[in-house]
Amino acid sequence: MIDGLPFAVFQPFIDTATGRIAGVEALARLRTADGQARSAGPLFADPKTPPAALRRLDRQVREDALRRFHQAPADWFLSLNISPRWISRLRPAQPLPSLIQLQRSGIDPTRIVFEITELGGASQRLPDVVSRYRDAGARIAIDDFGAGYSQLDRVLALQPDILKLDMRLFQEAARGGPSGEVVKALAQMAEKTGCWIIAEGVETEAELNFALECGARYVQGFLFAKPEEELFASDAFVGRFASLRDNYVQQKLAERARLVNLRQQLAELMSELRLWAESGAPAAQLMAPDNYPWLLRIYQCDRHGTQLTPNLEWRHGAWQADDRYLGHNWSWRPYFYQLLAEGWEERRLTLSTTYRDATTNQYCLTAGQFIDNGRRLLLVDIDAAGL
Repeated sequence: MIDGLPFAVFQPFIDTATGRIAGVEALARLRTADGQARSAGPLFADPKTPPAALRRLDRQVREDALRRFHQAPADWFLSLNISPRWISRLRPAQPLPSLIQLQRSGIDPTRIVFEITELGGASQRLPDVVSRYRDAGARIAIDDFGAGYSQLDRVLALQPDILKLDMRLFQEAARGGPSGEVVKALAQMAEKTGCWIIAEGVETEAELNFALECGARYVQGFLFAKPEEELFASDAFVGRFASLRDNYVQQKLAERARLVNLRQQLAELMSELRLWAESGAPAAQLMAPDNYPWLLRIYQCDRHGTQLTPNLEWRHGAWQADDRYLGHNWSWRPYFYQLLAEGWEERRLTLSTTYRDATTNQYCLTAGQFIDNGRRLLLVDIDAAGL
């Protein structure tokens, strides 16, 4: 079933701090009789492929990768894939074949990352094997982090050094899919546990931008290089990465400029609303929000977070009152305690970070200001998507 000569190809990891290649991942290829190279990935995914044949194939590819990695710069690391399915076949206390190969290669173990794949089928022996890899000096990466089968407690128990975001989840999030906030949360969790993040499958500028927004330490993908048999020069992508990074920074600066403009508009709006609210005038005397297309609703709370007035929303050319939330307490929402912490002085206007509204499922920001000598809070919900 395994037709062709096994060999390794290398796909680089780009360091987002420098744009230089920091390391490579070794991937399996088979060279056919006509000289063409094809991926061995389908063989590893096919349950009909004999496990013993796969183990031989994997070790041959790893042997080739370690032999040729001697040509790489001394500050690079090499990522080697390890399947827990094979770990489960090891006898208790059996020497680890991958460590035997590594020792035979003469490569410093601190330059090696063992990348654990298919964690959903992880064996009971995995924590012990991971510990032995780490004792030898190697680092540990978890592949497909965030995929459907991932169990966060099992991942964190392994104390990995690197987490590779699941490629499908990452790419969907980068396209603006609903998983965006999930991926960002996973990245933040990884950062807090001391792990570096690798974003793999980076094929477009939008995906690179999302990787940078997630705080990825390394990026990997066709935007820079496909897996190749020959090693690239360390600085092969420095210029291209610098240009793309500058585009990202300019985009973020434009976002900040829009936020500054929003704050200026909010100050004007709140000044008008404050006069209206403190006068006790009816909603009919409120101006039309033609200059504020992002305005979702206006309401007031007491300083403890209990809603005192109906929500006012502009619909069909008039202000409509929604009194369903009268008496509800919002002190637990992020914008409210942020307002209490930062805007206690009566004239201070605060703007929350973006959050998902619990009742409408919209992404919002909330602006707030104390009025009536600090007895009431005037609040404005803003459509984040509209910005």
